[in-house]
Amino acid sequence: MRALITLVIPLLLLWGCNSTQVTELPAPPINLAQHPQLQAQPVESLEEIFALTSTMKAQLNNVFATRSGNLSATKRLMMLILENGDKSVRYQSGATLTAAQTYKQLNANCLSLSILAFSMAEHLGLQGQFQRVHIPEYWALNRGYNLLTGHINLRLYTPRRRNDVYELYNAEREVTVDFAPDLSGSQFKITDITKERVAAMFYNNKGATALVDQDYERAYSYFYAATQMDPYYSGGWGNLGILYRLIDDYERAERIYQYAINIDKDNNTALGNLAILYRHTGREQQAEEIEHKLVQMRKNNPYYHIALGNDSLVQKQYAKALTHFRKARELDERIHESYFGMAHTYYLMGDIKATRRYLLMAQKRAQFDYDKLRYRGKLASLELVANNR
Repeated sequence: MRALITLVIPLLLLWGCNSTQVTELPAPPINLAQHPQLQAQPVESLEEIFALTSTMKAQLNNVFATRSGNLSATKRLMMLILENGDKSVRYQSGATLTAAQTYKQLNANCLSLSILAFSMAEHLGLQGQFQRVHIPEYWALNRGYNLLTGHINLRLYTPRRRNDVYELYNAEREVTVDFAPDLSGSQFKITDITKERVAAMFYNNKGATALVDQDYERAYSYFYAATQMDPYYSGGWGNLGILYRLIDDYERAERIYQYAINIDKDNNTALGNLAILYRHTGREQQAEEIEHKLVQMRKNNPYYHIALGNDSLVQKQYAKALTHFRKARELDERIHESYFGMAHTYYLMGDIKATRRYLLMAQKRAQFDYDKLRYRGKLASLELVANNR
C-alpha cells in the first residue's frame, strides 16, 4: 500500500526566524490579496517593528559611552539583551514581538530577538545583515494546527571610511548573532534576506497566531501586510491561502497556493495545503500525487514523523501515533520531542509508568532550560496524579 500524508489539519508556515534575488518571477497577484469579504486593519509599520524607545536608547548610550561601532562590544550587547531573561530562548508560539516589546518581555522567538539585536546594533553604529538558516522542516502542534517553523540569525559588521568611501571589513571582522545556536552551523545553507523580508515574516507570524485564534479579520490584516511588504515572500501568500480556504473561497485559495509555489519551489507547506484543497474539492488523484511526492521528500526527516504523530493524537489514533514517534526516535534519538510525543500518547492511554519514563528521557535530551523546566513541571504534575490515584 502506498504511503500517503495523513495530515488533515492545515500546515502554517512561521518564522522564528527562501530568500534569493528576485529575478524573472511572476508578477504578484495583488488583486488576490484584496478580498471582498475581509477588511485589512492597520498593523505595526516597518518603523514600529524596529523602533527603540527613548529609554532603550538612553540605556545603550550609557552602557556604550563611545558609539564607535566596535565589534568587541557585541558580546556585551547580547548580554544586555538577555540580562533579564533565562539566556536560553527558544521558539514560542505567539511570541512575535517588536524590538521594544521584546526588550521589555524577553519572551520571544529568534525572529523577535534578531530584530531587537539589529536595532540595538544599528543604534551603536554597527551594520546588520539578516540571514535565513535553511534548517530541515520542523513542526510544532498548536491547537489543531501544525506550525512549520523556520530560523534566522544576524550577521554584524563594522563599516569603515577611507578617503570618503565606505568599505567593509573582511569575514574575520564579522560576528554572527544566533539565539538558537543548535539550529545553525556550517552544515546548513545560509542566505541573506532583507529587512523588508524580516518584516513580512513578522506579519506572517502574527497572522498565523490570529488564525489559530480564529480571528480571521486580524489574520487577514497581517497576511495582507506581509504580501504588501514583500510581494515575493512565499510564506505570506501560502498562509493567506489557508485563510481563504477556511472561509470557503477555494478558487482564490488555489490560485494563491499556486503563486506561492511558483515563486518558491521549496515551499512544501503551500504544496501540502494545495493537496488538502484538492481533497476538499474532490480531486483525489491530484491530491495523492502531491502527497506521495511529499512523503518521499520527508520520509527521512524525524520532525515529519513527529508532526504525523501529533496529527494521529488529534484523531485519537494512539497506536499510529506511537509508530510515528518511534520512527522519529529511530531517525534521530537525540530529539526530545519524539520522547515527549510517546509520553503524551501513553498518558492519554492511561499508562502513567510509561509516561514518566519517556518524560524523563525527553528532559534528559532537552538542550534549553525552557524545555527542561517544562518537562520538570509535567513530571511534578504527573507525580500528583499518580499519588492521588
